Amino acid sequence: MSARPARGGGRWVTVPPERLHPWIDGFAGRHGPFSATGDERAVRLVAADGAVAELHVPFPPMTPPGPPHVTRLVAHARAERRVGVFLVRLGGYAAGVFQGGALVTSKVGARLVQGRAAAGGWSQQRFARRRRNQAAQAYDDAVETAVRVLTPHLGLLDGVMLGGDRRAVDALRPDRRVAPLLALEREPFLVVPDPRLAVLRDTPALFRAVRIRVVDPA
Repeated sequence: MSARPARGGGRWVTVPPERLHPWIDGFAGRHGPFSATGDERAVRLVAADGAVAELHVPFPPMTPPGPPHVTRLVAHARAERRVGVFLVRLGGYAAGVFQGGALVTSKVGARLVQGRAAAGGWSQQRFARRRRNQAAQAYDDAVETAVRVLTPHLGLLDGVMLGGDRRAVDALRPDRRVAPLLALEREPFLVVPDPRLAVLRDTPALFRAVRIRVVDPA
């Protein structure tokens, strides 16, 4: 589990699906009995002492929504899904398909993109053009890999998670080849380091987790 401050107050907590029910029991133990309301995208717990927990449904919508809210959310969060993951950073990329937490197919690659030059004049301009060409080729390789790895599974995927560096991913969005993948895009964006195989294998801990905004009583 992890926590970070939430914009507008409170804090975000991420909880693995297997730990969700114990976390809710702990919330009740710390703050007293709670009432639960919700819909297909979130379940809201309001405890006796005024504490609030907003549990965001992973892979919404949750169907059918409604009581018993906690039981439905726990079952939905723990369901096994087939998920595509596409990670991109300048010069590196990874694509894979997961069944639950198991990686069933993947490809990881890298292409040299030189760092920025400090020199000026024509030399710097030539370097900048070379760097742009290298970046364009790296992005093209990333897109080709994602299409090759993920497209055969499109009809079976419950979603596609994007991650790595936001600027790198945004640079690929206009490419028509990734449009079918973007149509299945799910939150959250996976902020990860260089997309190596070990990094790709660890992504289920991020995309399967339940995000909870906790606001403690005043």
